[in-house]
Amino acid sequence: MSCPCGTTKKYAQCCEPFILEKALPETAEQLMRARYTAYTVAQVDFIKNSLAPESRKDFDFEATKKWAKEAKWKKLTIMSTQKGTQADDQGTVEFCAAYEYDGEDIQLHEVSQFRKSKEGQWFFVYGDAHSHPGDEDVVLAHSRPATFVRTQAKIGRNDPCSCGSGKKYKKCCGA
Repeated sequence: MSCPCGTTKKYAQCCEPFILEKALPETAEQLMRARYTAYTVAQVDFIKNSLAPESRKDFDFEATKKWAKEAKWKKLTIMSTQKGTQADDQGTVEFCAAYEYDGEDIQLHEVSQFRKSKEGQWFFVYGDAHSHPGDEDVVLAHSRPATFVRTQAKIGRNDPCSCGSGKKYKKCCGA
């Protein structure tokens, strides 16, 4: 079977040794490809273990496993890399992952940051998801928790209550 990461290599000679933790990726791009492939084969242990230690505390193993299994992974495209070679200790990989989820085609465009430990192991630190026109809600809903955006000014506890009573919010609807 050819590797899902998009190289011409077979899975067993490409990402599988990294996913089974028999070898370490030598570059940030190799880790990015292995992480994508791990999603395609639902190897969530590797996904978690390749996260930077400070990013693991809020990792939801079961939700990630469910998402990885339910998505139909189509293609990984590496758009650019900055640093992240064997000689570097940091790197950036910009990629686009195409998949289908709940019958919708989704393009996840992300710029990911990687860091190499003193022992030579690359870790995924964080990624900034970018969306394509029309995909904003879908991409963000499946790539990370949605951020609450307030559409109106916040009512302070000492502000007049918005119900029109004339009382302070804390003594009225905020009580």
